[in-house]
Amino acid sequence: MLDDGYSDLSNHDSFADGVPHKTFDRLRREDPVSWTEGNGTAKGFWNLTRHADILQANKDYKSFSSGQGIRIEDQSHEEYMARRTFQETDPPEHSATRRAVNPLFAKQVVANFEELITQLAADIVDAALKKNEFDVVEEIAKQLPMLMLGRILGVPDEDLPWLVDKGDALIGNSDPDFTTHVVDQMDTEAYRLMPFRNPAGADLYAYAAEILSGHKQVGQDGILARMMQTQDMLDPLAFKNFFCLLVAAGNDTTRYSIAMAFHLLTQNPALVTQLKTGRYWDAVADEVIRLASPTMHFRRTAIQDCELHGKKILKGDKVLLWFISGSRDETVFKDPHTARLDRGANRHLAFGQGGVHVCLGMHLARLEVRIALEQFIKRIDTVEAIEAPNWTRSNFICGVKKLNLRVKVL
Repeated sequence: MLDDGYSDLSNHDSFADGVPHKTFDRLRREDPVSWTEGNGTAKGFWNLTRHADILQANKDYKSFSSGQGIRIEDQSHEEYMARRTFQETDPPEHSATRRAVNPLFAKQVVANFEELITQLAADIVDAALKKNEFDVVEEIAKQLPMLMLGRILGVPDEDLPWLVDKGDALIGNSDPDFTTHVVDQMDTEAYRLMPFRNPAGADLYAYAAEILSGHKQVGQDGILARMMQTQDMLDPLAFKNFFCLLVAAGNDTTRYSIAMAFHLLTQNPALVTQLKTGRYWDAVADEVIRLASPTMHFRRTAIQDCELHGKKILKGDKVLLWFISGSRDETVFKDPHTARLDRGANRHLAFGQGGVHVCLGMHLARLEVRIALEQFIKRIDTVEAIEAPNWTRSNFICGVKKLNLRVKVL
């Protein structure tokens, strides 16, 4: 669909050719708390598009709750309870789970993976560059997060392609390239108790059950084994849902951040020159992630009446925090749609920064983005896109899912 500044944010097709940034630009200027009408399958919702408003709402879980779901879809209480993870809870419940798993993703812990990530990235890039033309998403951006997912979880490498395909089907449940059960194009009622209303959830539940029973062995240093060893172990259903979350979010968001990095290189060849100076490696990951904002929004539910910019948000209303818009707010970021490696402090909102639900894997994602670029840049002279990128059909997860490049190697 052509983005004329008035795209329907409830329609996945509005995002099928990339994010409708003209629409978000207009909303930030003219209607920062806009209303999107509902349809036959879902109620309407409010859109917060300015950086300051999103940041405030993201912090204020006492007014804007995660406890009724974090996506646009309407759920019954039964569906919510069957599918929820700690993402769909508020403090203090959220805090208790987070305390148990947060140490496993702490910045100093993730830093210990740098040598491993560097070796994996070097091997992946070397293999890709044996061809002068290739799909960088398939050959590089997908491979590194997939292999690191295996190390983090402790699952066998031979299971990773299957797990990633299932994760793609979950988080890409609106894209026919990822699932045969496209959520807005068919009846998914049979899977309403599964994550993302998708049969891949049942497959991942079964895999998690094998881990819990001991029939599927996992590495003792991985997060799954450590979770099962702790006194605060999640109950079986919570474990299965958390496993689905790790498989889906733990792979796709980093993949699409890395893919965005390569897309930016093809849009602005000067970035290659700048990165070759070695001066910007500390800044590049956050600038890429700002522009990627792979999880474009999280939904909250108002738990009390409030007023914002003259709009009356009523108790029970759905409120979408559009991180993809706030991270390109021109009042916060100069040249917001341009990759600038000299920004200094980068106050983007990607990965839910600024709130209690900030992404556990943020430090790992930053490290993977930086190292993947380092290993690529040091080996190439020039890079160009052979054709336009192919984007996900989703108003939830944004990403380049295919990008064919032509590369001149040093």
